[in-house]
Amino acid sequence: MTKEEIIQNFNPNNVATKNAQIFGLPFTQEQSDLIIFPVSWDATVSYRAGTHKAPEAVFEASMQVDLLDKTFHDFWKKGIFMLPVSEMWQKKNQETRKKCESVIRHLEKGKPIKKDSAVYKTLQEVNETTESLHQWVENETLSLLKKGKKVGLLGGDHSTPLGFIRALGKIHDSFGILQIDAHADLRKAYEGFTYSHASVMYNALLIPQVSKLVQIGIRDFCLEEFNIIQEHERVTTFFDEDIKAGLYQGRTWSEYCDAIIQELPEKVYISFDIDGLNPVLCPNTGTPVTGGFEFEQIVFLLKKLKDAQKTIIGFDLNEVAPSKSEWDAIVGARVLFKLCGLLLS
Repeated sequence: MTKEEIIQNFNPNNVATKNAQIFGLPFTQEQSDLIIFPVSWDATVSYRAGTHKAPEAVFEASMQVDLLDKTFHDFWKKGIFMLPVSEMWQKKNQETRKKCESVIRHLEKGKPIKKDSAVYKTLQEVNETTESLHQWVENETLSLLKKGKKVGLLGGDHSTPLGFIRALGKIHDSFGILQIDAHADLRKAYEGFTYSHASVMYNALLIPQVSKLVQIGIRDFCLEEFNIIQEHERVTTFFDEDIKAGLYQGRTWSEYCDAIIQELPEKVYISFDIDGLNPVLCPNTGTPVTGGFEFEQIVFLLKKLKDAQKTIIGFDLNEVAPSKSEWDAIVGARVLFKLCGLLLS
């Protein structure tokens, strides 16, 4: 059947079948305009692990998402397909996580890494493995982009999209990143790990094609990161505390959205750490922080981005940590659906 025939024969009101793709959709990879690229990885997390399980949990939760969307309308008809999770990288994540934990335990004892040759060697092995991960992500996503596919990356911790951002740099001469996050992620080699989830935006800024980084909702950062925010000409940060203060004094969220969008260039990549939301919506995320956005605020911002006719070139969604209640995955699936809508609109 052709794609048009599949759409005509598909009833979006029915429950998802067992063999359905993400969001219960009937499309193959070839028929889909948007490919969800899952990266099951959280080896370098500094607090709570578990986000490596997110791709599969979000996929399952996505079956409960209704396809009628008032914001982005019938975008699902363009086709969305999620690739299988890599078993090889799942295994490497487990192996690397154990190595990371041994390095972290050493640091917690107040011992310098370089004075212990065995620990230093372990650290180097971790950094080499994570560089291999990013190279794999870059190669795979670049291949999809060259085939004309749109790509959204589903982590995993927030280190996972670096290879994808590098791939976009080989397709686009210049673009900005809109980072929705509780954390600045501008640390250099946090805990010695070059590709820590706490360093992803520091590493992204090393990519020449990234012309602008606009951060929103930031409410947890160190002095090193604050200095970069203050001094780096390509970084603009809307701190959560400042946004809330403005709202309490009468400024509207619509005005803030306009100010955020004004800072962005024509081409925009969205990097969405789920902990940018109120932790009531993502209680099991790796490093939850009080404060944050409501779901509806983010949807409003995404609609504003669409109305501003920015070119969205890709996105990632990270730091969703599955729980027994399935709440985190449910919220993650609905955030993912909105991001898909924006990218396909």
